[in-house]
Amino acid sequence: MFSMSLVSSSDRCRLLSSLREGEHAVVVEVRAHESGHADRLLALGVTPGAPVTMLKTFPGVVFLCDQTRLAVELSVADAILVRPRWNRS
Repeated sequence: MFSMSLVSSSDRCRLLSSLREGEHAVVVEVRAHESGHADRLLALGVTPGAPVTMLKTFPGVVFLCDQTRLAVELSVADAILVRPRWNRS
């Protein structure tokens, strides 16, 4: 199992699954867990520092990571810690 982190967790960080549709964030950490999804996510570019945008939250989690659209189960999205970014208008 593998875990990679950009910075230590802080109060501003939250799970990818908690983002609302259209919300932007930056990946802080991809947590390793028993099912081995962390290595696969890292191989797909879900790495610390990567920008993400939540596209859909139900029935699965669909998000844009850099320029790649990914669809994952809720449990997988719970393994990704992000820091929300504020939209500039």
